[in-house]
Amino acid sequence: MSAAYTCTDCGGEFELPDAVRAKYPNWTPKQCIDCRSRPGKDGAAPKQGRAVRGKGNSVTRTQNLSTDEVLMRFTAGPDTGIFTDGSCQGNPGPGGWGAVYVRDGKVVEERHGQEPGTTNNRMELTAMINGLEMAPANEPITVYSDSQLVVKTLTAWAKGWEARGWKRKEGEVKNLDLVQRAWELVQLRPLARLEWIRAHDGSRWNEYADALSTAHLRDRT
Repeated sequence: MSAAYTCTDCGGEFELPDAVRAKYPNWTPKQCIDCRSRPGKDGAAPKQGRAVRGKGNSVTRTQNLSTDEVLMRFTAGPDTGIFTDGSCQGNPGPGGWGAVYVRDGKVVEERHGQEPGTTNNRMELTAMINGLEMAPANEPITVYSDSQLVVKTLTAWAKGWEARGWKRKEGEVKNLDLVQRAWELVQLRPLARLEWIRAHDGSRWNEYADALSTAHLRDRT
């Protein structure tokens, strides 16, 4: 038997064998094998989003590091910006999100939360919403997400969906409530730049956002 997941990049469904789930019970894969092997559908990173790499030792979610452990272990990657991440155990299942605003390596603000029954994409969008809410309205700022789906939604697709009455050519817009709120915030933050960052690649503050998104798992142990 296998479990079905939704790729955060292409939105497609993919499966993870039960043997792998048994070995890594707390891991929720974000990408299908095709998207894991390339930065974008056409081999390029999304608009506004060249791949930002940490060039450090990667960490997997199975380690479930705390934010303090992340700060001790990782030093690479951008040290200014807003970093967002979402997670979900199962898809749907219990999930969490995290966002941290950093300036010159110092935390300005951080937020995190959880929902008992949700999806990975909803948690990624919720993290982005909170990140955009933290962004200064009239200052340049880069908001990072390791979900290409979220970055593409807000930099390439949302404008067209809105013009068509919030309809996709292929059908309904999934998670419309969150997409609309995130799009509203993007327009209110004209100097904010959305950028994709590679997941679990050793980037200190992306790993930190990931740790925030999984805080609810540590709280219950």
